[in-house]
Amino acid sequence: MRIVCIGGGTGLSQLLSALKGINKIKRLSAIVTVTDSGGSTGILRKIYDIPAIGDIRNCLLTLSEIDNYIKKAFQYRFKGEGLSNHPLGNLFLVSLIETQGNFEKAIKIASKILKIKGEVIPSTLKNVHLGAIFEDNKKIIGEDLIPQYKIYSKKSIKKLFIYPSTPLASKLAIQRIITANIIFIGPGSLYTSILPNFLVKGISRAVNISKAKKVFIMNLLTQPGETDDFTASDHLREFFRISKIKKLDYLILNKSKITPKFLKKMKQEGKKLVNIDEDRILNMNVGKIIIEDLAIKKDTFLKHDPSKLKKLFKKWFIK
Repeated sequence: MRIVCIGGGTGLSQLLSALKGINKIKRLSAIVTVTDSGGSTGILRKIYDIPAIGDIRNCLLTLSEIDNYIKKAFQYRFKGEGLSNHPLGNLFLVSLIETQGNFEKAIKIASKILKIKGEVIPSTLKNVHLGAIFEDNKKIIGEDLIPQYKIYSKKSIKKLFIYPSTPLASKLAIQRIITANIIFIGPGSLYTSILPNFLVKGISRAVNISKAKKVFIMNLLTQPGETDDFTASDHLREFFRISKIKKLDYLILNKSKITPKFLKKMKQEGKKLVNIDEDRILNMNVGKIIIEDLAIKKDTFLKHDPSKLKKLFKKWFIK
């Protein structure tokens, strides 16, 4: 079975953790956004004029078969002046890009060194950024700046675009999508992790013509500065509008029960559980809706539980 996962951020890492190690998967491919412009990645992009590497690093380490203590070292963020907040893994990838002179080749070498089970493919090899036009016609360029302006202005996103120009998709990404049996989309930040992949020329068309089952995994929570107060149908409406994907075969939703203490913490952070408005979803281009308990509650975090996702995948898709 050939599986493709499209996204970025923590959500994609959780998904890959669930799929990694399922014996019936013969090829596991992660297609990753490269428009991140915040934190360590943003600083390194400005210095070295390279695509975003943070999500690439996370996916490589998630799929890696190396010892955990080495993984922890690669995720370690330095302290002190100069290297502050830079993960070792980011510096490792920059060194490979600089010495090999090629972003794609650097990822292949890193994959070999880290002994990954699967493959990590940037949606595009070009050094591009994410831009947004809001309902007040304000144009913002920079993945990290878009949520900030949305929080400040309380305006909706009217359009997303890639700057300075729409790039071509990686040839390998297109090939993997076309030949996939299942395409998983999400979970992850809707506007800044999932949708940027579909703004890359060729990705949406490839997904639409692929005979693979298309599966959308809905976020557990709304996200401040992106999907404030969004219901499940709101997420889907925006996904269809911007991605130009014509239909989804499956939609996976979460029904985990949350304790009052956890709900209070979420409220303090400006987050809510994504409300499942199934009646509206039924009128959208979605085949089957799957609703299960999929969350893991740890400390103050609520994420998709890889073990629960794995169980769901084996039940519905990978038999």
